[in-house]
Amino acid sequence: MFTGIVAAVGRIETVSPLGDNADAGVRLSIDAGGLPLADVALGDSIAIQGACMTVVAKTETRFDVDVSRESLSKTVGLERPGEVNLEKALRLADHIGGHLVSGHVDGLGTVTYFAPVNESHELRVRAPVELGKYLAYKGSVVVNGVSLTVNSVRDDADGCEFSINLIPHTVAVTTLKHLKAGSQVNLEIDLIARYVERMLTHAAIGLPVGTQPLAAV
Repeated sequence: MFTGIVAAVGRIETVSPLGDNADAGVRLSIDAGGLPLADVALGDSIAIQGACMTVVAKTETRFDVDVSRESLSKTVGLERPGEVNLEKALRLADHIGGHLVSGHVDGLGTVTYFAPVNESHELRVRAPVELGKYLAYKGSVVVNGVSLTVNSVRDDADGCEFSINLIPHTVAVTTLKHLKAGSQVNLEIDLIARYVERMLTHAAIGLPVGTQPLAAV
């Protein structure tokens, strides 16, 4: 689990194929930037642009992850060298400054507008139609690994466009500063919305919403 609060901006330095066939994944070698790695062990999770990945090698300042072809097909920002948002996995004693984030990308959005508004920036993203039902005014959404608050939602036949206000600090310390109209972004919906839909669907088709307690043994 993560919180969507970016701890550092790192950089993918190299992308190396893990095999010769078209279905092979890649190994990313990442400069961790300001992310401390002393407490990171092999097998630990780090969110990269919002996608949870497993550390397979590390030094004091760099780490490697293996990314499957399936993950590459469902995300953006992991297929080539460049800056990436980084966050280590949440510990039980950590503050949750954003919201509970799984690090599983639900779909890709497309930036439709990104420009300064007074001291802040307005970011508008078009989400796939299947994700629109999970987006709500003042709800939470993850964009490229950053926990953000939805300011408005507009639905149409082709999908859903939502807007976000980015404060100067968020723009300065994340890769969101590089976005422009047409950029694709990784989106993760709020976990609570996912469970609410499951419960409502369960009830709508007439299945029982509870179970009998187990007998004492």
